[in-house]
Amino acid sequence: MSQTESTRPRPSWLFPEYTPVGTDLSSPTAVASYDRNQGTDSAADDALLNRLGVTAGTSFVDLGCGTGSLVVQAARRGAEAYGVDVSEEMLAHAQDRAQRFGVTPHWHRAGFLDYVHCAAPADVVTTKSALHQLPDFWKQQALLNAAAMLRPGGTLYVWDVMFSFDPTEAEDHLQRWIDSASRPQGEGFTRANFESHVRDEFSTYTWVLEGMIEQAGLAIVSHSFPRSTHGEFVCRKRLPTTSA
Repeated sequence: MSQTESTRPRPSWLFPEYTPVGTDLSSPTAVASYDRNQGTDSAADDALLNRLGVTAGTSFVDLGCGTGSLVVQAARRGAEAYGVDVSEEMLAHAQDRAQRFGVTPHWHRAGFLDYVHCAAPADVVTTKSALHQLPDFWKQQALLNAAAMLRPGGTLYVWDVMFSFDPTEAEDHLQRWIDSASRPQGEGFTRANFESHVRDEFSTYTWVLEGMIEQAGLAIVSHSFPRSTHGEFVCRKRLPTTSA
């Protein structure tokens, strides 16, 4: 299996997506550890794909696809599946997974900002635990690009670290998250991983994301914030307006 490189020009002022912030994932060992720590679960992937209506023939794009589990599960059910990531090591791991399951999704080494979807408009676009790699200005541009590749009425799904707590309570919520979620080395993401995320990465407030989603021409169908530090948005691309 092969992967396609983005051919969109990258101006010198474009955010450097190809130098990710946070945890170093530039080796196969680090990527395999990340996959374990994420708790990759094909049943959970299938449950999400069911919710989003991904079936045989669905055009499905996963931006920031990481180790590719969601893309592979979509391909296994007959979707036309596209996995997009800036990391060569992540994509290599994803391709190995696809080979093990006997499916051939389309793999693209590209980012939120420079991926060009050259196929028919997508029915469903997802991004899980990846949008926080971008500062807010660039998140908006990423959401515009995601909306542009969707057909009218298509679905965008976002899951990420996002903050639904009152800004005045940020320190308490963030410390509680780090204290409760941290695991010993080798058993999950460590305290240093979570501290690095808060310090160096770009997770933002849910109310900020809501505004960006609306500005991208998407309507929020539902949202859920199961923890004050995590949440999801399910969105639809608005249908074109017709003049009387």
